[in-house]
Order: sequence, then C-alpha cells, then structure tokens
Amino acid sequence: MNRASAYMRQRDPREEEILKYAPLVKKIALHLKARLPASVQLDDLIQVGMIGLMDALQHYVGEQGASFETYAGIRIKGAMIDEIRRNDWAPRTVHKNSRSISDAINKLSHSLGRQPYETEIADFMGVSLDNYRKMLQDANASQIVAIEDLGVTDDVIGDTSGQEQYSSPLVKFTREEFAKELANAIRKLPEKDALILSLYYDEELNLKEIGAILNFSESRSSQLLSQAIARLRSILSDWIKP
Repeated sequence: MNRASAYMRQRDPREEEILKYAPLVKKIALHLKARLPASVQLDDLIQVGMIGLMDALQHYVGEQGASFETYAGIRIKGAMIDEIRRNDWAPRTVHKNSRSISDAINKLSHSLGRQPYETEIADFMGVSLDNYRKMLQDANASQIVAIEDLGVTDDVIGDTSGQEQYSSPLVKFTREEFAKELANAIRKLPEKDALILSLYYDEELNLKEIGAILNFSESRSSQLLSQAIARLRSILSDWIKP
C-alpha cells in the first residue's frame, strides 16, 4: 500500500463534506464582515465558522426536515456571532446609550401617539442632535446586525444546539408568532426606516450601497439603521429582554 492510499484511509471521514461546504463558511463570513467593525478579522470568522460546520456535520439528522445547508448555515452563523459577542469591544456606555434611545422612543411613542422624529428624541434625552446621531452611529457599529439585534429572548430565537430544538413545534410556532409581530411592527415604522430595513435585511445590501441608493452618506445610513432597530425594539417591547 503506498503512502497516498494509507493517508486516504486515515483522514477524517468528514473531510469531503468539510471541503464541500467550506465555501458556505466563507460566504457567511464575508456577509457578516461587511456589517461589522473593522476590528473583526475575516480569518477569525472563517476559523470559528469551520468549527460551526464540523459541529453541524456531527449533529445533523437528515430526516427531521431542514436541509443540511440550511441547518449548517444556522450553526455556522451562530458560532460566528457567539465568538463576536465573547469579544465585545464596545464600551458599556455604548450599550447603555442604545438602551436609552429605545426607552426614549418607547415613551415618546406612547405620549405622542406616533413615532417621534429624531429631533424630538434628542430633546427628550437632553442631548444635541449631533450627539444623538453620534450615539446612533456608535450603537450601530457595536451591533451584530441580525434578528438577534432586536434583543428578543433566546427562547424566541430558539436553541439550535440540536436538531430537535430547531424543528420542534413550539419553537416553530414561536418563530412564526414573532415573525407576525415583526411584520406588524415594521408596518408602523416611518417609510424611510422600513425601506432601510428592507434594503439591509431583505436585499442584504451593506450601508454604503444603501447610502448610494438613498443619496445618504454611509455614516447617515448607519445612523438611520440604528434608529430603525431602536424603533422596532420599542414596538416589540413585550418580546424583549428586561
């Protein structure tokens, strides 16, 4: 038996599948990287994403519904997001300001009976418009921009550590109910906010591309996206962690 044959017999039986789905890991990493601070390295995302892929290969049960690519995509992205959260670089003041913005929007919405303008939010918070926009900018740069950004509880998102949780009727029902509430919440947003969310989440454009379409700067697109997410948090307060 030659060395090549011996190596083929000894290598990890998952290697062929790992090589097959490695482009999926890179695709997800590139997609996330475009939405994250420059301090996040692409190679780091790919590395932890490969661990998520191997975990998916170990736990996937094909007869339970979801295709492997769908299941693996969830595990890969989840592994990347968990790693980013473990290395959260944002100062506590950024997270505190983000919560304060959502709280201000929530209170103003109830008192005004409509979504407040950004000038009204800034006045309510006792800061200048420029400072308010900087708070939005900082908040957006620190966010992991996915459904988790809305702050919904883990049981809503669902624990994907096993195929059972991913496909259970309760998790499926909860996800469907949240999706309905989210759709209703988006309909309550100002048109510009809803459009930016659609371009970002549905069309998967980055902030620079959104700015080019709407004739905004990239930084202004970042501010408006952060504000739109804050508005959704206030509307979806019943789903949000205390």
